[in-house]
Amino acid sequence: MAKDVEYAEPAAEFSAKDYHDPPPAPLVDVEELTKWSFYRALIAEFIATLLFLYVTVLTVIGYKSQTDIAHGGDQCGGVGILGIAWAFGGMIFILVYCTAGISGGHINPAVTFGLFLARKVSLIRALLYMVAQCLGAICGVGLVKAFQKSYYNRYGGGANELADGYNKGVGLGAEIIGTFVLVYTVFSATDPKRNARDSHVPVLAPLPIGFAVFMVHLATIPITGTGINPARSFGAAVIYNKDKAWDDHWISGLDHSSEPPLLLSTTNTSCGQQPLRLLDPSEAIIN
Repeated sequence: MAKDVEYAEPAAEFSAKDYHDPPPAPLVDVEELTKWSFYRALIAEFIATLLFLYVTVLTVIGYKSQTDIAHGGDQCGGVGILGIAWAFGGMIFILVYCTAGISGGHINPAVTFGLFLARKVSLIRALLYMVAQCLGAICGVGLVKAFQKSYYNRYGGGANELADGYNKGVGLGAEIIGTFVLVYTVFSATDPKRNARDSHVPVLAPLPIGFAVFMVHLATIPITGTGINPARSFGAAVIYNKDKAWDDHWISGLDHSSEPPLLLSTTNTSCGQQPLRLLDPSEAIIN
């Protein structure tokens, strides 16, 4: 009986809430503009998105050039859709791992917008993050064009376009579902309840996020070329600047703006109405 009493107290302690959520971010936090850590986070988002677009667009163009029979390519050559998906997913894994402690590792305006709606970042931070991400994407694709201009112009510049045989409704649906998978994975991988219970979860967060990007690309590359990232779609469209890319650009823009509200309602239900602790830059390890 004494042993039963001994083990009763630890059990009660274990059942108590063992994690703490940060307070909601203010809507407008002007004080952020006076901190160097804020500008360092902007630089991190800019560089991460630049590197992301540079590597991935180069991979897409390289694959198209290797499979272009008219210019000596092999139809069965190149990295294929699988290799392109690995390039996108692998780069997200690497860049989230590198920047999570500085900026939160967003690299995607859809993620930033979701964080803003969840009150994890202020309006000022969200807007400037999106600007940094879009500028980084433009510069990343610009570097690709500067280094390989002939290949870039010949093979579509890595811009998202709706493939022949698909209507705009199918493309929009593919982008909405793909973006949902990605941002939902971000919310789940950074849930504070799971982080408190399993110490390995925060360390492994970049892995499921990268795999989500990988899997979505496998499914949607044949349809839209896979957007799921407004900065990626916008940067490629700006540098390529052809009518087809701009005509289909609204598909990516609309799905990204409609996804976060749906995501928030779903995560509130699936996670027991507990607020989620995402990759919050205010808690990053910043000196």
